[in-house]
Amino acid sequence: MKARALGRHFRESFKSLGRNSWMTFASASAVTVTLLLVGVFVMIMMNLNKVADDLEKDVEMKVLVELTADDAMISQIEEDIKSINGVSTVVYSTKEAELEDLIKDFGENMGLSEQNNPLRAAFYVKAKDPLETKAVAQRVERVKNVYSVEYGETQIKKLFSFLDLARNIGLGLILALLFTAMFLISNTIRITIVARGREIEIMKLVGATNWFVRVPFILEGMWIGILGAIVPITLVTVLYVNLYKVAQPYLEGELFQLMPLTPFLYQVNGLILIMGIFIGVWGSFMSVRKFLRV
Repeated sequence: MKARALGRHFRESFKSLGRNSWMTFASASAVTVTLLLVGVFVMIMMNLNKVADDLEKDVEMKVLVELTADDAMISQIEEDIKSINGVSTVVYSTKEAELEDLIKDFGENMGLSEQNNPLRAAFYVKAKDPLETKAVAQRVERVKNVYSVEYGETQIKKLFSFLDLARNIGLGLILALLFTAMFLISNTIRITIVARGREIEIMKLVGATNWFVRVPFILEGMWIGILGAIVPITLVTVLYVNLYKVAQPYLEGELFQLMPLTPFLYQVNGLILIMGIFIGVWGSFMSVRKFLRV
């Protein structure tokens, strides 16, 4: 397509938006409402997904050492565990440290500090892939002078099953919302184009090619998508920035953390803009097609 013709199409698309201002407003409003819902839902789901990832990464196993193990044996156990395929981190905790942690949890009224320390030294081990925790635990259990490996197998299975279910439900809801958005917005744009069906027929009768007719409408759909994305992008940004400022001080040092402002907001806003443009262009392209059969 020649640059002159393309320039004409751009000018015509802008003029058409002004001439059909009420229909443009209706279409852009439909895009705005739908993209706002999609944006908020995507924002929530991405944060929930981060929480799920953090929970998975926090899964660790406690490797108890034989009571008879001396310092040399403990050093060898640590080397053997680190050499196991799939192990990410290994942190050693002495018998004394284990006792201090127990007293912190249950209080000094247990009288443990007045007795001989009955606890075992331990290693806290994390797998590179949290889903492989069970397999890694089985390998660690075979290391010499390891007494036992504790990792809450039943609880971990339930946790991973719940997280997978939550992710799948979230993805399904987002896809359903996107298809609903495409249907609603394309129908709104279709009404706009139907009202101008006579204009398309006249253009075809005087010899205009299909693409010559299509391009201005496709460009209109793109502008409508961009206009409809401005308000959702603004509201989502303001909402999340204020939520982050209020909630983050309370979450400092906790396992659950909100997604950092950047690049998170760029990702969400970019997604909203791309969806707005795609839905606008797709709706215009599909709607104008029926009028090209003259």
